[in-house]
Amino acid sequence: MDKKTRILAIIAAIGASVLIISSPSGSIMIPKPNTSPTGTDAVQIVATNLQKPWALTPADGKIFLTEKVGRVRVVDNGILVNESVADFHVVDVIDAGLLGITAHPDFEKNHYIYVYYTYSEGDKLWNKVLRITESNDRMVDAKVILDKIPAAEFDDGGVIKFGPDKKLYIGTGDATNEDSAQDLNSLAGKILRLNDDGSIPYDNPISNSSVYSYGHRNPQGLAWDDKGNLYETEEGPTKNDEVNLVRPGQNYGWPNQECSGSKDYQDALLCYNPSIEPAGIVYYKGGKLDLEDGLILATLRGNILYQLYTNNGTITSQKIILDGLGRIREVGEGQDGYLYILTGNTDGKGFPDKKDDKLLRIVK
Repeated sequence: MDKKTRILAIIAAIGASVLIISSPSGSIMIPKPNTSPTGTDAVQIVATNLQKPWALTPADGKIFLTEKVGRVRVVDNGILVNESVADFHVVDVIDAGLLGITAHPDFEKNHYIYVYYTYSEGDKLWNKVLRITESNDRMVDAKVILDKIPAAEFDDGGVIKFGPDKKLYIGTGDATNEDSAQDLNSLAGKILRLNDDGSIPYDNPISNSSVYSYGHRNPQGLAWDDKGNLYETEEGPTKNDEVNLVRPGQNYGWPNQECSGSKDYQDALLCYNPSIEPAGIVYYKGGKLDLEDGLILATLRGNILYQLYTNNGTITSQKIILDGLGRIREVGEGQDGYLYILTGNTDGKGFPDKKDDKLLRIVK
């Protein structure tokens, strides 16, 4: 299949029965499978009544997660600890708040956790990346890694992950200033790459710059496959959501291009129209589930968890593996080899039940 596979039509509602993926070589019809409801032996409830959860990261047998309202929470020995690891004074509006979280690759030695959050200074909103030191499920120290990332109520980005190179990658939104995505002097609308102490790596594609790629509108997820390819999920304005293969120094077109169309910019691997609001993404490596060698994609408006089949930087097909949970904000692989997901039904756009939001574990 051509590298620039384009999804021309996707029925994202739960009632959808077929997903059509088209490419220059034809189309693939994928029947929608039956999925098990929450609380069965396939999907286990780990924690309930979370407030606007956004991201999770496993570390040292625990799972740390963020709540947009400003709290870092931890699941320790399978139990959600009542007291927060940390509480931050954040601006929690629409797309902004306490967003991304990631553990240092050497967490077991240094207990470093990194978070991305929005704050106000006068009449302006900014984002910063903070490194906190955890001890016994509490924050004992904090250091600013990067500050003065442009922020806004919408298109605030927020995803942070460590890559296989042990560098910190940060996805920033254009903060409703479309031109900033093309401005190499702005931190907005970019994928940034830093050393773990906040310094700029010597081998970044642009000398003395944290910019790794640009022309992004609103990055929501980052994941690397077993070949080291970096994939990014990105929300479009009202449609044309993207999954991108991110290459160093490349321009992904926003606002001049959505998905594809110009030789001056990189084309998206997948383009969703209508919107599914792609969120977290992970490359599953565990082996406990029959999902190896595929990207697992969470969707908010789509209310669906997808598996995207990959082949060294291309996406060949996809299928629905879970639905019926409402909005799905985040997906990650636990150290136990199972998938963990955060629902996103309390974000003001969903229909929460009495136990939302939840951290769930997929075991079958």
